[in-house]
Amino acid sequence: MKLRSAPFSYRDDPAVPAFDDAGVLAVMDAECGLCARGVRWIAHHDGRAEFGIMPLQSTLGAELIRHYGMDPEDPLSWLYLEEGRGYTSLDAVIRVGWRLGGIWRGLVMLRVLPRPVQDRLYGLVARNRYRLTRRASFCEMPDAEIRRRLIR
Repeated sequence: MKLRSAPFSYRDDPAVPAFDDAGVLAVMDAECGLCARGVRWIAHHDGRAEFGIMPLQSTLGAELIRHYGMDPEDPLSWLYLEEGRGYTSLDAVIRVGWRLGGIWRGLVMLRVLPRPVQDRLYGLVARNRYRLTRRASFCEMPDAEIRRRLIR
């Protein structure tokens, strides 16, 4: 899914509380085991400490999701913000990998898949994520690197 919105447009949305948006931000389901693994992956491969992590269940996370026309209750909803622009679906995963660098830039190979195939593939995993992995709260992880990046 491609999001259409002007850069930093959420700053003008009265429903979205102000926050420090200087770096890049991943808004993810805090109760999803697969998302918790994604958070761990980001935290431990982000050598420049650029990424902030925000629970989808937080007030700010939910309002950002709504700003981009998504439903915080929809399992397909996750958001990656870079330079004020929002990305979701497999496009967001690819961009996270590119930003992390190294071997993770190889995720760009997924772009050879047509957009509808990317969205279907992402949707299949997202809708079944609780069956694929157990529930786990990344907000309660004892990992200091993860806790340092949390934005609520």
